[in-house]
Amino acid sequence: MRKALFLIAAAAAAATAPASASDLKNIDHVVVIYGENRSFDHLYGLFPGANGVQHLAPAQYLQEDTDGTPLKTLPPVWKERGQRGEVDPVFADQAPLPNRPFRLDLPPYRLGINQLTRDLVHRFYENQEQINGGSNSHFAAVSDAGGLSMGYYDGSSMKLWQLARQYTLADNFFMGAFGGSFLNHMWLVCACTPSYPNAPVAMKAALDADGKKLLRKSGAASSALLAPPDWVANGAITPDDFAVNTIQPPYQPSGLPPAAGGDLALSDPAKHPLPAQTAPTIGDRLSAKGVSWAWYSGAWEQALADGQQDPALPRKVIYKGNDGAPNFQPHHQPLNYFASFAPGTQARAEHLKDYAALQNDIAQGQLPQVVFYKPQGNLNQHPGYADVMDGDEHIAQLVEKIQHSPQWKHTLIIITYDENGGFWDHVAPPKGDRWGPGTRIPTILISPWVKRHFVDHTQYDTTSILKFITRRFGLEPLAGVRDTMGDLSQSLK
Repeated sequence: MRKALFLIAAAAAAATAPASASDLKNIDHVVVIYGENRSFDHLYGLFPGANGVQHLAPAQYLQEDTDGTPLKTLPPVWKERGQRGEVDPVFADQAPLPNRPFRLDLPPYRLGINQLTRDLVHRFYENQEQINGGSNSHFAAVSDAGGLSMGYYDGSSMKLWQLARQYTLADNFFMGAFGGSFLNHMWLVCACTPSYPNAPVAMKAALDADGKKLLRKSGAASSALLAPPDWVANGAITPDDFAVNTIQPPYQPSGLPPAAGGDLALSDPAKHPLPAQTAPTIGDRLSAKGVSWAWYSGAWEQALADGQQDPALPRKVIYKGNDGAPNFQPHHQPLNYFASFAPGTQARAEHLKDYAALQNDIAQGQLPQVVFYKPQGNLNQHPGYADVMDGDEHIAQLVEKIQHSPQWKHTLIIITYDENGGFWDHVAPPKGDRWGPGTRIPTILISPWVKRHFVDHTQYDTTSILKFITRRFGLEPLAGVRDTMGDLSQSLK
């Protein structure tokens, strides 16, 4: 009996042990595909063998009101940008939602992965309050979308689900930073939080006496069942000058036009873009070691041309709609915030590229050793302006192209998400630092060299990607990468 237990323990340890240096040499190319705004339970909560929503006890999902008492029902799904207390019309005629996770794709809603839902708040301070010390019990009360935060899908119709079943799904992977896309993209490239010295007071968040939560307005609704939360000031900048929520880059393409009569390659400085950042990035580390790499963005060239127009002309860079427009999101290109990739630099020309270039490099067998790819907005699965299915199809097609390329035999593809998009997940994020980790997100690892039909329970976060790249190519580590996280090599054979 003891021998059997020993063998079982040894097998389990071997399954999660980091790969050796020689095993890492089987990987010549690392491709990171970065989707948008979905939590693990939201898409993969029903995945076989994963730590999902099946068989949860009430203590693992019950949501609390703003005063900490259990909610009798979930709050209504509030209307996006509507009057306070106005209910989303899709949910308006239905009975109150029970206080538990619910399927969006079942009656009475029947919202499939090919349909849009409204966007949900996903910002730095709200995410921490929703996590509520690890209980994840304030998602509904703190969300501007109320009960929608508890919605999830049966994701088994997704092509990415099928790839996850064929290769490795990591079910203990957390977003690198609390909050939204801007900060998590920064953590992907530099494992750091940007600074904005002497930021205007109007751009700063107002916090309560403990200095950790947003300050609610006097007279705000006493219960989450009555209205979403109302803050005094929910700015992009912390009181001590760190940028944690979306702020525009100093260079085009940007949500801010150039100054009238100014340099068309820059954002108008009078409109307060983020100052150019100087922290080292993974790109700087790769270049210093002579490792080829690129960040490919969907619609990059189109957005760049549009952003550098005369500021008097109409701009489409941050156009939001679901009519087939690329919907380029400037804060999804983190390297455009760094001085080392400023307009006119060789590094910018060499490393910041369009999706068309990625397609050509795959077809020609010329992929760089490290690839980051960000789909354009209408293909990135972001709630509010993209559905799940279009992004699923797009990313699966890209994976197939790589699998048919000459470089596939020694390539690792990492499909992950920047953050949870305000959707609930039941797993408590591990203790980290001031900035994160935040909520659990899906991550799929695809390669001839990863374990097949495997669910990897190793603890990871976004910095694990940087840790893997650093280890594989012998780079100087970035200071913010967390020692407590795995380096993804546990998924290799």
